[in-house]
Amino acid sequence: MTPLGLLVDSMTWRDAIEVALLALAVYGALRLLGKTRSAGVVRGLTLLVAIMFLVAQTIVAALELSVIGKVLDYLFTIGVLALVIIFQPELRRGLLVLGRYPLLRLFSQARPRAIADTLADAAGILSRQGVGALVVIERDESLEDLVENGTRVDAELSVPLLHSVFFKNSPLHDGAVIVRHSRLLAAGCQLPLGSPGEGLQHQHGMRHRAAQGVTEETDAIAMVVSEETGRISIAFEGRIEAVDRERVSRRLAECLASRASPAPARRSLVMPAPPRKDQSARGEG
Repeated sequence: MTPLGLLVDSMTWRDAIEVALLALAVYGALRLLGKTRSAGVVRGLTLLVAIMFLVAQTIVAALELSVIGKVLDYLFTIGVLALVIIFQPELRRGLLVLGRYPLLRLFSQARPRAIADTLADAAGILSRQGVGALVVIERDESLEDLVENGTRVDAELSVPLLHSVFFKNSPLHDGAVIVRHSRLLAAGCQLPLGSPGEGLQHQHGMRHRAAQGVTEETDAIAMVVSEETGRISIAFEGRIEAVDRERVSRRLAECLASRASPAPARRSLVMPAPPRKDQSARGEG
């Protein structure tokens, strides 16, 4: 009988439970990492290492090479640590995704209505003052890629904070603000632009295109205050609509409470290079 057959025959029900639990843990880890940009690399490398280790262990067990077996055990431990170090950014993004599962979100203190009220109040002030603004509210899909190309703030969301960020002389005036739960995560972020003509009117500028673009590619919500007209618009699921000041809070709360419809495969939000001024999301809107 082969070594593998002997191993199967000698297994008890406890061993079977251990194998099943380990398989579930590995499957869960791969699913988690599968939501990151390097998902293919992680899965491929993990599968390759696992196959090589199993083949080597089978050969060692068949030939009773105890010394080589111990060396392989040490190498496997070192290899796991090396994978953790190499794929640290992907693991971090995976944990961010894990934190957005509905069960874990029950512990979040962020209230959609409170966030909507704060954003609506800020939008009303900015609109009356003729100050342009672009705010993106993260939902289930991570916007960490966008956060990384802006300036990290990570402060409690408030009307004065938003006003200071979008004040015309502020260094963070251009670009978008990213909101996660009740915190202003980053400012001055560049966004992918929506396609011209798809739901956009002639009076819509770069901010509106950016709002449409980010809501086409993620389940986020975007709020735009036009610097030229003072009008407030809300973009959701790739559609942009003008909203009266009195309805901004209610409309934002509706979008925050709704479930995004299934979307097609989305392209990466990472910008290949800093866009030129005439192509950037940092424009008049």
